[in-house]
Amino acid sequence: MSLCLAMMALMAANRAIQTQTYAAEKPNIVVILADDLGNADLGYRGSKIKTPNIDTLAKGGARLESYYGLPLCTPARAALMTGRYPMRHGLQTLVIFPSHKYGLPTDERTLPQVLKGAGYSTYMVGKWHLGHADKKYWPQNRGFDHFYGNVVGEIDYFTHDRGGVIDWQRNGTFLKEDGYYVDLIGNEAVKLIESHDKSKPMFLYFASLAPHAPYQAPKTDIEAYREVFPDETQRKYAGMITNLDRQVGRVVSALEKKGMRENTIVFFTTDNGGATSALFATGARSPEERDESGGVALGTKPPASNNPFSGGKGSLKEGGVRLPAIVNWPGKIKPAVVNEPLHHVDLMPTLLALAGGLGDKSKPFDGKDAWGTIAQGKSSPHEDILINVEAFRGAIRKGKWKLIKVAIMPEKIELFDLEKDPSEKENVANQNPDVARELEARLLAYAKQQKMSEWLKAQVDFLGFQGETVLDQGYNVDGGLPTEKPALPKK
Repeated sequence: MSLCLAMMALMAANRAIQTQTYAAEKPNIVVILADDLGNADLGYRGSKIKTPNIDTLAKGGARLESYYGLPLCTPARAALMTGRYPMRHGLQTLVIFPSHKYGLPTDERTLPQVLKGAGYSTYMVGKWHLGHADKKYWPQNRGFDHFYGNVVGEIDYFTHDRGGVIDWQRNGTFLKEDGYYVDLIGNEAVKLIESHDKSKPMFLYFASLAPHAPYQAPKTDIEAYREVFPDETQRKYAGMITNLDRQVGRVVSALEKKGMRENTIVFFTTDNGGATSALFATGARSPEERDESGGVALGTKPPASNNPFSGGKGSLKEGGVRLPAIVNWPGKIKPAVVNEPLHHVDLMPTLLALAGGLGDKSKPFDGKDAWGTIAQGKSSPHEDILINVEAFRGAIRKGKWKLIKVAIMPEKIELFDLEKDPSEKENVANQNPDVARELEARLLAYAKQQKMSEWLKAQVDFLGFQGETVLDQGYNVDGGLPTEKPALPKK
């Protein structure tokens, strides 16, 4: 045997051994995703909002302090579920509206699909928002063995309807049931853990709608903040987060009772930053509709806080895309603060490296295996991170530098030194022209790779809607009107 053949045989043997090792130690995986959670709205981040269970995860795990999502719901979820930038799917722009017919392309392999192929039982509870008009887009057809929740974006927390249409199901069967959204998915998650066959590893995706508008919470959770916050909307928002925290505690407790906690990695984050403008807080258009939906009136400020960052949901500033994130795995991850830049797209390749799953070579990951960064204190595996790119704007980070480009006239370039200026108050593009040119070139290189935005293609159906166009200041950019009926398949 030649030396070359011998080396190839040795490498193959090492890969086989590694696969066997992973197979013998496959961790259970729980991904908990909040919705529109403000960066500063958790107890361990200094908030008055009580989150003792999330705080415990943070204290005992790795706190990712330079972790990036996407500006809005659908792009963020596409990145998490595929390990690829949403520009690859045409999902980089805004969100899937209730009357939209598109979804995450079915030729994209999702995280649950790959984990299922690696021997996992795959469960999801909560909000999907990656396609609803055709059942082929639904979670149970994208790799989940079990799904309980809603497929459209925003629904009422108590009635579970949107525009008079119930968007609440268990495995394709629509349900009319009483109860608060977050309590119900918490109940379902606990039952799934309790009934899980421990001979197989488990993947649980807990995708909470809270604290996304409409701002609704059980009365007891609202009243708990009567002496803390004078504003009623703020009390509702705080109550939603505390209720979510309670469900996190119930999930962890169920894992412990089942004897699964020691071999379970728990990942907690949110999709995007908290809403800081009424335009992005709720799908309601008028002050009356916003009041009726539990949202906030036009001209008023929503309750979320992204301090110390500027901007919020919908923005490419840090407040819109830099998120609280926690990775907790007893005995495997030591308490640490990780300041290296990471992104939603890193979740899938990192988990697959631990679980022994393989991605699709024809659709390579944009994300990287970040385990060394999270658990071993290594540098970020990224040379640069594309925060997002669309036809009219984009943002990219490399090291301490972040560039935002707006292509709509008048064109605008902003460059920030995030080490000195994390709040992005000073544009230093003119002082650092070489850096600005390099990052703009990198951003444009990504832009040339993007697939045509499905949202933009769908706008022919919305131009002139209620006498407004997408160019109007008050045009709804976040999910359509609460009264708009979802285009769900006939039951």
